[in-house]
Amino acid sequence: MRAVVVDILLALAVAITLLSSLGVLVMQGALAKVHYVTPVSMIAPVLLAIAVLVQTGYSSRSAQSWLAVLFMLIASPFLAHATIRAARIRAEGDWRGASGDGNRAASHADSEGGR
Repeated sequence: MRAVVVDILLALAVAITLLSSLGVLVMQGALAKVHYVTPVSMIAPVLLAIAVLVQTGYSSRSAQSWLAVLFMLIASPFLAHATIRAARIRAEGDWRGASGDGNRAASHADSEGGR
């Protein structure tokens, strides 16, 4: 029974990864693609860690798995934000976009030049 649960959890993790990869392949632009990376970085690792926990019980292996998942869950939103910000800077020259004050970036650049 334990092996069946582990197999189901692993199959779900693989299915999420494949579907997310398909979404990244189909979508255009970094802003749209980053949404399809989130399930791979947030849901699939949790399923894998649960599979390790079911397989090995409470052990150093499961603790290491959960520590890695915790790191991924903490780091993933920050990495996605940094990726989107870099893509926006590359596309528009400023991360604040068109809705921000257009003179703000120019005034900042002028103040940097005076230092």
